[in-house]
Amino acid sequence: MCEKNAAGEKIARFEAVETSEQQERLASLASEIWHEYWPALIGPAQTDYMVEQFQSLPAIRRDMADHAYEYWFVRAADDGRVVGYTGGHVEPETNRFFISKIYLRAAERGRHFASAVVAFYERLCRERGLGAMYLTVNKGNELGTRAYRGKGFATIDAVETDIGHGFVMDDYIMEKRIF
Repeated sequence: MCEKNAAGEKIARFEAVETSEQQERLASLASEIWHEYWPALIGPAQTDYMVEQFQSLPAIRRDMADHAYEYWFVRAADDGRVVGYTGGHVEPETNRFFISKIYLRAAERGRHFASAVVAFYERLCRERGLGAMYLTVNKGNELGTRAYRGKGFATIDAVETDIGHGFVMDDYIMEKRIF
């Protein structure tokens, strides 16, 4: 799948993560991106813990096997370089898609890839007959919160989640309805 910008130019394409080798590459990419971005917001200890619990190879495999997660590499349409990754799963009970992960390499932020990811999920939700998509965003991640609002997401709740070892995720829940 390829996503275009408002001018019709191809921005990104999405490569489904299906093989063990792809899962290994995904885990490596996740660690890279998380360690370049999150320590400044949540500290190095919580970053390491969250990578291990939610972004590591065992976590990726667990989520795919036990929770029907789907993952995609986000590639630049022009040269195919991997700029980030995304993933989540359908929640049949709420008729929504939970976007668990949208992460881009530092050098690729601000180049409209996040917009392409949101467009990708809008299309996916329409194709699957889902009424909405939602995600969580760290309350301290002002860049992310602003970006999601700009793409039509609204804050519907705020939650603090104990994730163990004395760490808490302090997030907004943001949703975008699909019409």
